[in-house]
Amino acid sequence: MATRSDMTLERQLGEVAKETADEGVRAALAAVFAYLRSGTGGRRRQGKELVRLLETARATAVDAGEWHVVRLVQDSLDYAEGRILRQDFEERYRLFRDGGRKERHRDFVAGSLRAMYEWLVAEGDAYLREHPGASAAEALEHFRARREDTAFLRAPEDRPGRYVIPRGTAEISVWLERLLRSGRIEVEDPAREARRIAASPEALALLAADTDGRLLLRAVELRRRTESLEALRAVAEDPTATERDLQRALEGSHWIFGGRFVGEAARRRLVPGDEVDLPLIRGDGALHIVELKRAMSLPSPLIKRHREAWVPARAVHEAVGQAVNYLVGLDEHRARIRAEFGVETRRAGALVLVGHPGLHPDVPEREVDEALRTFNSHLARVEVLTYKELLDNAERSLAADIEAV
Repeated sequence: MATRSDMTLERQLGEVAKETADEGVRAALAAVFAYLRSGTGGRRRQGKELVRLLETARATAVDAGEWHVVRLVQDSLDYAEGRILRQDFEERYRLFRDGGRKERHRDFVAGSLRAMYEWLVAEGDAYLREHPGASAAEALEHFRARREDTAFLRAPEDRPGRYVIPRGTAEISVWLERLLRSGRIEVEDPAREARRIAASPEALALLAADTDGRLLLRAVELRRRTESLEALRAVAEDPTATERDLQRALEGSHWIFGGRFVGEAARRRLVPGDEVDLPLIRGDGALHIVELKRAMSLPSPLIKRHREAWVPARAVHEAVGQAVNYLVGLDEHRARIRAEFGVETRRAGALVLVGHPGLHPDVPEREVDEALRTFNSHLARVEVLTYKELLDNAERSLAADIEAV
């Protein structure tokens, strides 16, 4: 969805500027205002740069410890990206005054309710004409089905000003959603994907050709995972790949880390001064952070020889120390993080991804893995893996899923 930039956003940001006492936050907000007002013809500018500047202002407020300003700027971001409706946004901050409350909003709500009730009466009359003996429960069930169909309202290109709610689509969507939630099929938003597929005649035709749709849906998901795994392996084996390259390749693919994780957290900066590389959410709702270091481009050795045995080198110890510092910060700010962001960090853990056995071609891969496994056995909340071991584990799991199809 395109970003939104209008007088409502500008006025709300003006209120935000009044709340801060930090010069850095004021400067960050001034940059947002300058960008907003730099459009041609008096128009306010939109786009990804506006989102970036708002995120910078939010991060600056976090660093300054102005948490009330963080919340206000977050509302600005949500509004700009379409997650808060304009009417709700204006009412929340009372940005426009026309008496005690905003009268045009009241009239809008009243008009909407009037239209809804007129439709209910007309629809109820039509249903009872077709089903004269229908009970009250049957009439309510009819309206429940029509309510589900509203999610598929369309605006036909050949009928300007008209909208259509196709009957029966909701039932198909519910069926698809159940399929998407079943087995090992992993889709971030099954309801959204079900609506998208249900609205596509081509996708429905393919699903109809299958006995129950599961085989096709699972095959599509497994193919997507295979492609993302191959792409990540190529980056991990690239001797020039940076940590940012690896992070981009991993984002959106939490399944690679195993079935313990149900998704990625929306925010990477939960503690002032710390920004985790990849925040995952475990099945129990707790945070699990992933600290990414370089793979084949690691500038120092991954392991070293010590008393006739291979042990982790300094790069591993430094990465683990960094992860431990993150966990300490999460523990210290646990109450605030849960209150502000709804993320539980009390049982947080960490995974350090670092290096690749290919860095030591003269050392058998099993000895590299064994050195890290021995090291992990003495750690409590942190685990260390090479990128190759992570990818090999994910590949074996994927192969098992493919065989099961």
